[in-house]
Amino acid sequence: MIRFAAAALLYAGFVAYLYRPYFKGFGALWLQDLFVVNICLASLGCFVLSRRWVSSFCGSLFAGALYGFGPFLLYLAKFHAAGLLAAAVPWLFCPAAFGPKGKWRALSWALAVLPFLVIPLFFEVSTYSGFFPLSINTRPRVADLAGIVAPLVVAKRSIILVGFYHIPIASLTMGFTMLLKARRFGIVIIFAIGTALAFYDSFFNVSPIVWLAVPVLCCSIIIGAGMQGLACAGWADRGWILLPAAAMAALAIVTLLLATKYFQVFLGLGAKYARLLVEAAKIYILGAVAVTIIFFLARAKLRLRWLRWIILCSATGLDLFWGARFIVDRIF
Repeated sequence: MIRFAAAALLYAGFVAYLYRPYFKGFGALWLQDLFVVNICLASLGCFVLSRRWVSSFCGSLFAGALYGFGPFLLYLAKFHAAGLLAAAVPWLFCPAAFGPKGKWRALSWALAVLPFLVIPLFFEVSTYSGFFPLSINTRPRVADLAGIVAPLVVAKRSIILVGFYHIPIASLTMGFTMLLKARRFGIVIIFAIGTALAFYDSFFNVSPIVWLAVPVLCCSIIIGAGMQGLACAGWADRGWILLPAAAMAALAIVTLLLATKYFQVFLGLGAKYARLLVEAAKIYILGAVAVTIIFFLARAKLRLRWLRWIILCSATGLDLFWGARFIVDRIF
């Protein structure tokens, strides 16, 4: 309960920091409250849900922060009702995550269907009431996936935001490796269904973009698990640590190449986007350095978990603060 309260205070403080400069522009007081409530509910829901797989407070804290304050939720928050629905998705998965186990495990699987029933029901009731929270034509495109590599460039171009900032991709890589090694294919199935529905045609008046909340939620929790994996990895796991380090290095090279004049002309990008790509490359290099330090600690058989957490939390937190501030400023 103490950890939940601490997480709630941290999320509330961060959302106040992000949106306070724009509260006067919202007009009605309830709009201010709705922004704060939506994002805090989303973050806390992911925080609680992640406790099923992530035992460390820091891992769960960042899982919740990257869901509630990630590019996708910040983009969706401006559609107030849709933002509230996305905030409810983690809570809707809680009965399945913390439900019956053992011989009653099938009941938990049945409960996992709950979010996939509530979302169409919400849109059907909204349509019947004459209230349209989000256009059914609002759907992600393949081009929007560029936000996974360069979320701030996509934010500047006012495209649908998909991604988790830069450094969290290292933890995402580690988390997916752990997920596949542990053979937790149930999460993979839920991720795949949510992604397929997001790119499929609308049905039951559901805006396809809302389905992205499911894979984004899955990835946020995987990032939290990946952070814990990096913090706890031992000598025998040193090879696995190289994967996120290599991913960071590769993304740094890709973003630097995209910032060159040739790709600026080819992709129709201006100098302002090139500067953002260079900044992204710098952050990826920072991430590569952070993970490499953890690799050498593991190679030297030095646990030093406190030092690893400081490295991971500092790098990820810096990226989160800068990225969220940039996106909110672009939206408003």
